[in-house]
Amino acid sequence: MDAIVAVYSDWGIGAKGTQPLVIPADRKRFRTLTDGAAVIVGRKTLEDFPGGKPLKNRRNLVITRQDITIEGAEVFHSTEEAVAAAAESERCLVIGGDSVFRQFFPHMKRVFVTKIYAVPHSDVFFPDLDADPDWQCTEAEPIQEHEGVQYQFCTYERI
Repeated sequence: MDAIVAVYSDWGIGAKGTQPLVIPADRKRFRTLTDGAAVIVGRKTLEDFPGGKPLKNRRNLVITRQDITIEGAEVFHSTEEAVAAAAESERCLVIGGDSVFRQFFPHMKRVFVTKIYAVPHSDVFFPDLDADPDWQCTEAEPIQEHEGVQYQFCTYERI
């Protein structure tokens, strides 16, 4: 199981349920890497998507404690249920939010990280993979810039 996340220099990933700083190339990379795959997403993060609807051309596996149905998505109430459902798909990426990343972190083998070299206020954080001896950056693209903000695409793998 993989994950995809954009992090700031302090490994923050957002504030008040959304990303304070967005890089268009990161959004494009997200679309490319998740297209045709299963994605595991929390209900609150799903609500932050355009129209609050599941992502098109993906198998949306939504994690929630609520007893609800979501058109265009499969709803799960436990990590185990979602992991079993994800195993039916060739590719699966955890896409957030914070509690979902933490819940599925033990199952992740690879994480596609967009490092945004800025520190806007964040109230939720992804584990610092640079400080975790169980993880290694296996690919780092050259640093790029958008409107004065530097960013870099990196791939981390569990050792």
